[in-house]
Amino acid sequence: MSQNAAQRKQHIDKATSLSVVKQCELLEVHRSGLYYQPVPETAFNLELMRVIDEKHMLHPWLGVPRMTQWLRRDKGYTVNHKRIERLYRLLGIQAIGPKPNTSKPGKGHKVYPYLLRNLVIDRPNQVWAMDITYIPVQGGYLYLVAVIDLYSRYVLNWSLSNTMTSRWCKQTLEEAVRQYGAPEIVNTDQGSQFTADEFTQYVVNDLKIRLSMDGKGRAIDNIFIERLWRSVKYEHVYLFPATDGLDCYQGLKEYFRYYNKERRHQSLEDQTPFTIYQQLEEVAA
Repeated sequence: MSQNAAQRKQHIDKATSLSVVKQCELLEVHRSGLYYQPVPETAFNLELMRVIDEKHMLHPWLGVPRMTQWLRRDKGYTVNHKRIERLYRLLGIQAIGPKPNTSKPGKGHKVYPYLLRNLVIDRPNQVWAMDITYIPVQGGYLYLVAVIDLYSRYVLNWSLSNTMTSRWCKQTLEEAVRQYGAPEIVNTDQGSQFTADEFTQYVVNDLKIRLSMDGKGRAIDNIFIERLWRSVKYEHVYLFPATDGLDCYQGLKEYFRYYNKERRHQSLEDQTPFTIYQQLEEVAA
């Protein structure tokens, strides 16, 4: 954390009539940095999570048994499958292909069909995707959720949290809709955060948006946001480890600015996501 950031954080006053949210906005301090406390995991588990996450980015088909074997044989860790299965749940990851599902809907939660198969995505705000990933922070970890426009690859909104909740996901989507308008379809995985009534009713009933969900064990269904996570982690997170929540937020804020407005994509004919997404405003005008 920089000295200036630390000083701004000290000026947050919870007793004032001005809300903490507004104070954070005025001081450019994100609430994740204000409230962040290291997650109570052992140093060994945090090390394993970091190694597993990086391996999963490269080889997402590895399930718990094969990951356990790799950690034992190739990395020299003394671990059993129960520990790795628990860490998979904490990381919110699962292997591609048939397996016990580690990102499953909650009991009684409704799962929606996958709507993107064979769909031609040819304009901004046609389809948005949302997903959650793990971000290592010194002494603990945070979760990152993002909303991305699939046509342009433009990151519309993102947020950090200590825990994965449906309310957090809903609020992140709300902010994106407030700024950019509503898309025709929102695609997510089948995690309990996205199948909970609080999230699905907001999308389907309040916004009148069609909700699409990936098939079980099919990370390929949400491939564009999976590619985003790989870029975020290999181009920023792993290169510049965050010391705390505020440091993590500030680093990601700069990276997403770069990703949206400077990083050129071969799939976009070497244009930036911001340039492609701006086509929406040009058509509207």
